Amino acid sequence: MAFAVFWVFAFGLCLGSFLNVLVYRLPREEPFASGRSRCPHCRARIAAYDNVPLLSFLWLRGRCRSCGGRISWRYPALELCSGVLAALLWLRWGERPVWAAACAAAALGLLAVAVIDWDTFLIPDELSLGLLALGIALSPINALLSSPAAGAWWHPILLSLRGAAVGFAVCWGVAEIGELLFKKEAMGGGDVKLLAAIGAWSGGTGAFDALMLGSLLGAVYGVWLIARGRLTRSDPIPFGPFLSAAAVFNFFVLLPLGFPFITR
Repeated sequence: MAFAVFWVFAFGLCLGSFLNVLVYRLPREEPFASGRSRCPHCRARIAAYDNVPLLSFLWLRGRCRSCGGRISWRYPALELCSGVLAALLWLRWGERPVWAAACAAAALGLLAVAVIDWDTFLIPDELSLGLLALGIALSPINALLSSPAAGAWWHPILLSLRGAAVGFAVCWGVAEIGELLFKKEAMGGGDVKLLAAIGAWSGGTGAFDALMLGSLLGAVYGVWLIARGRLTRSDPIPFGPFLSAAAVFNFFVLLPLGFPFITR
């Protein structure tokens, strides 16, 4: 088990390295699947031996070999987070390796959503709608939506579709009510599509749980910033990171918050 967890962690680090490319290039509408990584300062190409997850950053002491410019700590942090998430999800679902891999892919997609939304207040459709489609496509192997007594093969697909509809409807309703009450946009369309994707992966229960937990996390963070004088009550904060964190939590345990949107 320990040997398998180590290799899953190492593979997660490699995926985290790709995630760094994704979160940098996708908001800039640059092709993320081609071209080698470059230094953000001098634009010099980064050699393969300087692009080893975590180790290269430590070896180079967080600086570019070509120009000596500082490389953000976020690059190794994102790699480490990806590796840890992959390992933890393997520990949680190792007896169902295909589902564990699917959870890891979704969790890394949600991690990318969180970082991009944090930076830009935008959630790319490529990620939110991609997660939605993937959640529905993989619903037959979804351990959160199926059980030995679940019945027909199409049952998890129905639950995934219903979860997506619940996520979309609930988030859209909250956004509309918030706009009426506060006379400004309460949640963006990206948040609505993201919660629909979360529902596709974890059903109506998971969609409702993510909205509740994400709102709690966002409120705590907002109050903390206001208390420190770094935010006013009228300033917006991105909601995607908190929804994403709650969605990843769903992969470990679904809390019974989703009544009446029960999964089974």
